[in-house]
Amino acid sequence: MAASTDPGATRGAPDRFGFTSGQVIQEFGYDDDVDLGLRDALAAVTGTDLVDEDYDDVTDSAIVWWREEDGDVADLADLLITAMSALDDGGLVWVLVPKAGRPGHVTPADIADAAQTAGLQPTTSIAAAPEWLGVRLAARGRGR
Repeated sequence: MAASTDPGATRGAPDRFGFTSGQVIQEFGYDDDVDLGLRDALAAVTGTDLVDEDYDDVTDSAIVWWREEDGDVADLADLLITAMSALDDGGLVWVLVPKAGRPGHVTPADIADAAQTAGLQPTTSIAAAPEWLGVRLAARGRGR
């Protein structure tokens, strides 16, 4: 799967994430197949570069790039718990998976199972980029 570098390919996607200027977004699962145009667009919206997995301060949100070969449902749940550990109250986690029919696709049921184990629930999904689906997760009971 080739990484997209065309910012036009992700037009409108950053708005659907709900990020705003000044927010710190922590990124997990970065690899050579991520959508670079989406990453650049998210950084442009927030005015800050995405921070990596080793960032050790409070964050406003997290994005998790996840592919089937990255592990099973338990592995994803563990990563979601890690991603939540630095989140400010009300912070969201977005799981980005290859779209259906593409290599590495992860089913919505697997994402939901992992989310439940981590104390989260899927609230919405979006076409995040040409090759990627975004699933928004929020803490259960927050109603966000």
